[in-house]
Amino acid sequence: MASQDKDWVDYFSVQQNNTIAHAKTELENGIDGSNDVTNLATLHLNYSLYDNETSFPAYSNFTTDDYCASNHSHVYLNVTCEFPINYAEPMYGYIAPFLLATTTVANTLIVVVLSRRHMRTPTNVVLMAMALCDMFTMLFPAPWLFYMYTFGNHYKPLSPVRACQAWNYMNEVIPAMFHTASIWLTLALAVQRYIYVCHAPVARTWCTMPRVMKCLIYIGIAAFLHQLPRFLDRQYVPHITVWRGHFEEVCRIQMAPWVHTLSLDAYFITYFGFRVLFVHLIPCTSLVVLNVLLFRAMRAAQINRQKLFKENRKSECKRLRDSNCTTLMLIVVVTVFLLVEIPVAVVTILHIISSTIVDFLDYHIANILILVTNFFIIVSYPINFAIYCGMSRQFRETFKELFIRGAVTSRNGGSSRYSLVNGPRTCTNETVL
Repeated sequence: MASQDKDWVDYFSVQQNNTIAHAKTELENGIDGSNDVTNLATLHLNYSLYDNETSFPAYSNFTTDDYCASNHSHVYLNVTCEFPINYAEPMYGYIAPFLLATTTVANTLIVVVLSRRHMRTPTNVVLMAMALCDMFTMLFPAPWLFYMYTFGNHYKPLSPVRACQAWNYMNEVIPAMFHTASIWLTLALAVQRYIYVCHAPVARTWCTMPRVMKCLIYIGIAAFLHQLPRFLDRQYVPHITVWRGHFEEVCRIQMAPWVHTLSLDAYFITYFGFRVLFVHLIPCTSLVVLNVLLFRAMRAAQINRQKLFKENRKSECKRLRDSNCTTLMLIVVVTVFLLVEIPVAVVTILHIISSTIVDFLDYHIANILILVTNFFIIVSYPINFAIYCGMSRQFRETFKELFIRGAVTSRNGGSSRYSLVNGPRTCTNETVL
């Protein structure tokens, strides 16, 4: 991406010089024998007469693919050319609204249930933060996805400048920030569970509510700082173009001066290198390792539980069963996460290699892959609610108490309300949160 963005910005600088020269020439001679646009061109030196003008021979018969393949399409912000529209429109215009509604409802219910007093445990706090981050990842770009893809406005020039900035922040930067936080929260959840299962004495010190709250705050700050340069790395300036026979003010994208001072290659390699290592590669690798370790610990606990059952030590047997069920549920949550995140990590790594070492990637195919992998990430968001309902008796009982009239349940499944591992005890084969 570094080299692509460099070429892209270099084209902008050349195009701007040509455009200004063209505007000055037309101001001197008049356009079509008149000077009606003199004031307009004087106010906006970022002026291009033929941009998107259907009567201009060179562009009048362009298809969408032809137009997006030309440098002419990159004079101003063009949403149609950002992703293959044949894939983006059905996925983000027609399916995404239903996923948004489902995710919003499901994750709101998760937050409501897990925020109940008897459900407040260190693990539940992390699960609640994950639900909020996933929901905000979808909520912020939703208005723009509706406008661009559902209502079919992706082909229109976007203006004014503040609208272009809002598009960039709400559709790219802020969702990436919340998604980054969600990735790190998932890693924190797996680490926390590993400590609970494999180092129980340490859990009493490290997995306390105050420490977990501090961890959540640190993760939020780190995710914000990681995306902070993306809030400031580009500028949108007014640009006058002729669109469908009339003058239209659009947004022209240029990189911020501080990025040029640093150098485009250094900036993008640093940003994406950090993202590959600390947002994709290390978290995904760590989660795979932790999942394997948790599964082994669960198998060992199951063997130990069978021995305790033969010795008729029922209370310890129940506690191990509860712990195993909670571990299994969290393994499922992490596995679903890995199934959708690993493809994104692979595509990102290939993109970095292709941009910096050997240019081998077809970016049309890469854009389709990014589009599809991101779509499957949002498809996975409502799944956690189904996992909690299907595998957690305590979650179901609390949900019934809150939303189903006449449902009365008991939370005391053991000698105390909370187990030493992770929440209320139960006498069933299902987990509690």
